[in-house]
Amino acid sequence: MSFPVFDLHCDTALALLGKDLNQAGSLRSNQLHIDLERASKLPGYCQCFACFTTPGFQEWNQVSPVVVFERELATIQRELDRNQDLIRLAYCPEDIAQNFEAGMMSAVLTIEGTAGFGFDPALLEDLYQIGFRITSLGWNEKNPLTGSHVTGGGLTDIGREYVREAQRLGMLVDVSHISDEAFWDIMKITQAPVIATHSNSRSICGVSRNLTDDMFRAICDCGGVAGFNQCDVFVGEQPTLDTVCDHILHFLELDPQGSHIALGGDLDGCEAMPEGFDGVQSYPAMAERLLARGVDHQTVEKIFWDNAFGVMERAVCNHP
Repeated sequence: MSFPVFDLHCDTALALLGKDLNQAGSLRSNQLHIDLERASKLPGYCQCFACFTTPGFQEWNQVSPVVVFERELATIQRELDRNQDLIRLAYCPEDIAQNFEAGMMSAVLTIEGTAGFGFDPALLEDLYQIGFRITSLGWNEKNPLTGSHVTGGGLTDIGREYVREAQRLGMLVDVSHISDEAFWDIMKITQAPVIATHSNSRSICGVSRNLTDDMFRAICDCGGVAGFNQCDVFVGEQPTLDTVCDHILHFLELDPQGSHIALGGDLDGCEAMPEGFDGVQSYPAMAERLLARGVDHQTVEKIFWDNAFGVMERAVCNHP
């Protein structure tokens, strides 16, 4: 059975740039995890496209993260312009709903890592005007805003300013990749739902990128969601679709109504995924496996679409 898919995170913009970060790949048809031809076979599709940056780009690729950010944004904008018959940029939940009703796919702009604009909270308003609706504070390294799950270390003063400014604008704050300390620092000051766009259950797969049960409960308590990540190292050893279900079923033990679990596949951002999941075209197989494991139709629909849509609505409602 096929459900509409609302996916909170992918790295397709970066993948379209190629290894030298200067290519012009096609979103319509490609050999990546996501293209529009495959996605168009779903009964509905909203994809959050991350513009990912890290200071490491300067060392690894001899390209400034600012330049990479600009290229990723230009790539998404170019591909949306080229494929207006299939997909449109969405600025708000109403846009997503209207696109869905019109048989169109939606794209939402998101920020993963803040090196691409110098970690500067003063630039968030301009980024919001462009269309960015979700932002993380960092990636796997420590930065002026926060520590990461690799380095440890909590929010800095400027990191707290960043969270407050993002939430003032109505931009959802994403806690994937940050440290445990920074997670709880955000929870102490949040005035809006907080999300983990692509993080799984640490109880099922004990890596620092995943959420502890207490973290997931805190996300539920503030009205947020956790998006399930298909990257194999965050799912489990030699994972299958049943391992995926194990994560979802554990989250459902903590969230029996299934109102705070979503999708955040990390597609085009991971080298290997669970057996049986090869790309955006595999979401129906995931849904079928969840149904076979006893998750009811309504809950699967919430996980695949309603919960991500709902948290975006709550972010808008929070915006003064």
